[in-house]
Amino acid sequence: MDLVPALEEPLKKVLGPATAKVMAEHLGLHTVGDLLHHYPRRYEERGQLTHLADLPLDEHATVVAQVADARLLTFSSPKAPRGKGQRLEVTITDGSGQLKLVFFGNGVHKPHKELLPGTRALFAGKVSVFNRRLQLAHPAYELLRGEDVTETVDTWAGALIPLYPATAKLESWKIAKAVQTVLPSAQEATDPLPESLRAGRGLVPLPEALLKIHRPHTKADIEDARSRLKWDEAFVLQVALARRRHADAQLPAVARKPKKDGLLSAFDAKLPFTLTEGQLKVSKEIFDDLATEHPMHRLLQGEVGSGKTMVALRAMLAVVDAGGQAAMLAPTEVLAQQHHRSITEMMGELAEGGMLGGVEHSTKVVLLTGSMGAAGRRQALLDLVTAEAGIVIGTHALIEDKVQFHDLGLVVVDEQHRFGVEQRDALRGKGKQPPHLLVMTATPIPRTVAMTVFGDLETSVLDQLPAGRSPIASHVVPAADKPHFLSRAWERVREEVSNGHQAYVVCPRIGDEDDDPKKSKKKPSPEDDAEKRPPLAVLDIADQLAKGPLQGLEVEVLHGRMPPDDKDAVMRRFAAGETDVLVATTVIEVGVNVPNATAMVIMDADRFGVSQLHQLRGRVGRGSAAGLCLLVTEMAEASPARQRLTAVASTLDGFELSRIDLEQRREGDVLGQAQSGARTSLRMLAVIEDEEIIAEARDEATAVVASDPDLEHLPGLRTALQALLDEEREQYLEKG
Repeated sequence: MDLVPALEEPLKKVLGPATAKVMAEHLGLHTVGDLLHHYPRRYEERGQLTHLADLPLDEHATVVAQVADARLLTFSSPKAPRGKGQRLEVTITDGSGQLKLVFFGNGVHKPHKELLPGTRALFAGKVSVFNRRLQLAHPAYELLRGEDVTETVDTWAGALIPLYPATAKLESWKIAKAVQTVLPSAQEATDPLPESLRAGRGLVPLPEALLKIHRPHTKADIEDARSRLKWDEAFVLQVALARRRHADAQLPAVARKPKKDGLLSAFDAKLPFTLTEGQLKVSKEIFDDLATEHPMHRLLQGEVGSGKTMVALRAMLAVVDAGGQAAMLAPTEVLAQQHHRSITEMMGELAEGGMLGGVEHSTKVVLLTGSMGAAGRRQALLDLVTAEAGIVIGTHALIEDKVQFHDLGLVVVDEQHRFGVEQRDALRGKGKQPPHLLVMTATPIPRTVAMTVFGDLETSVLDQLPAGRSPIASHVVPAADKPHFLSRAWERVREEVSNGHQAYVVCPRIGDEDDDPKKSKKKPSPEDDAEKRPPLAVLDIADQLAKGPLQGLEVEVLHGRMPPDDKDAVMRRFAAGETDVLVATTVIEVGVNVPNATAMVIMDADRFGVSQLHQLRGRVGRGSAAGLCLLVTEMAEASPARQRLTAVASTLDGFELSRIDLEQRREGDVLGQAQSGARTSLRMLAVIEDEEIIAEARDEATAVVASDPDLEHLPGLRTALQALLDEEREQYLEKG
């Protein structure tokens, strides 16, 4: 493998151990190449001042401004040597607003000499509020003076000042100086793009792009560099995924074609409704895949309630018809039990294979979870190995070594984001040949994200809701600003119950957690005082509601740490209408289907993600009566969290919400490292904005891999792939 020594050089050799340590720990930068790919977030122009009016509160900000005024004040202080303390107050301006800087104690002397009126500088620090005015306390600063020529020229060559993603321990201009040190190495960067592709699209060479992104002389330089670097990210990632698809296409699999007049036909004949056009179209895509001799890898995404389970069940029946077995994996026991119940109910006597009352075309549908009794478990394992059971539904207990299948033909994974790739891989290994794979997600994913995150899967989308689903009205309840709104929320719940319906109340926490001293030391998020208290808990809220605003109603709790039998009993009582209000954690987020439940109150709604709120909301309005979802929050109106909730309340379109969610969160690491908290591999590419580049890069990558699967003629691309696919990411793709 061709390594690039200059770019592989550890930063501690080039910048010194102290700076390198901060870069490694806080920015995840270890080599010269890493630093060259740490791009500026934005640029300041020499003659243009930052708008101080737009400073984000409680964030680390960098501004370019001019000193308007500086005053050294003396005040009484028992801590100071002579009882007198000193405070330097500096007012800086950018023409649009002013900001106060304060320095105390021994920290006043240097700035007092340097920050004279008229001086221009870069200032960096955490924006706070004192006496209702924004200020920076003890900011770091870098003077931008004409006299300091060498410093200015070396660090800020050109008219544009790059501002880097920084940390409190390492300001933007220190990163800029470090980049200046390693920039000559950019000349040795190996180009991953095939020359024909680069020239054909008019993209600048990689060394030139790196120089232009870090030291642009004009805005056109920045545009040139960005266009090029975005293409690199999109193309290298799509090549990784194209190679995965290519390798999968070489694997053998058993073609599974449903037989005429078999189990599937019998099931379709007894359906009391007609399938939607969408369900028929997606089913055809799946059946076509199952009929081929290499494994299907398909992602089935659909809105909450669009009938994904029905599509998955028909695929499983087709495989059973063809002599194979199908396994459905659910993320929780509650959901596995629910799937088992709803699938056996839908199939009726067709699910009673080998039993009295079973019909000619029937099979056994077994449940396998970790908490089953020994006898039930033994019987389920026996049914699987003897092929008595055509369909098994379970949790990750299905993956254990003891579980053996007679002939596993299809694996259906429900709720992709809850299920680790290793687990999917372990289950796939249980087939004599790789089984077909269908991944279901109720979190709608924009097209480009699907092409990027699930780029090794073909995608089917169900965007049509079955007839009979009701609209859901959603409202934000600002509990801190308007407490009477919360009282009204509980009145609304009572009204729904008096009309014969039921309600959910969702909380972020259970409430039986041990007081962990480590947890209590966690710094609260600065967004609002609401963040400083622990999240509201199921057990506390259920108790308060039963004794207070919902007194007299039948209130029960449900959470993940309850014994499985208790959980099942609670869900059965709720489904039967014996319970009025179910106070639960997000254990009800997916798959729970109680058509009579019409209202949902989500406490501390700001603690949930956009897609999670959308999922939860999908649990109401599942019958003929309209649904109501109330998002309770203590966040201030101007806060990002509150804006997020307003967005959720304003639309029921999951695809629109997923775009909003993505724009707010940015992408995370599309190769799966978002879960481990590592930096994103997408530094320049934005999967929402750069849809066109991603689509084109996918086509180019597919063509390159088809003609040269091992990239023998593209050493630069091999090197770039090696850098992208460190071990963890390689595994992620391998097991996708």
